[in-house]
Amino acid sequence: QEREGIKQLRIFGKGSKERYIPVHPVAITRITEYLATAGHGNDKESHVFRPISNNAAGRAGKGLSPNAVYDLVIAYGVKAGIDTENFSTHSLRATAATNALNNREDIRKVQQWLGHAAVQTTAMYDKRENRPEDSPTFRVRY
Repeated sequence: QEREGIKQLRIFGKGSKERYIPVHPVAITRITEYLATAGHGNDKESHVFRPISNNAAGRAGKGLSPNAVYDLVIAYGVKAGIDTENFSTHSLRATAATNALNNREDIRKVQQWLGHAAVQTTAMYDKRENRPEDSPTFRVRY
């Protein structure tokens, strides 16, 4: 959807909370290509990702199930050579949050982006304290 001149995805979070997330221009290109191939690009109210297997006939027009998304993420993680023992769909969310924080985004904006009610929840995603280059050792001036 486009809101205020910016392409956005409508997301339904926990408790059916609705929010809009701006989409990066590169992602827009990839999603547009996918929707053209999938054949439902003109259906603005539709789920972006739908099941495609023959067994999914009863789910026509519905989004992928959480289990299907998890299975895809794990399969592509294995294909990319990632150790998937402690890897999940939630790992991607944590990585995105940490990436934004690494790039100096304000934690309150990341909180809103992720749809967290409390900033403490967002802080749990922040893995920057594990980076030795961020140690106060390197902030001391001699």
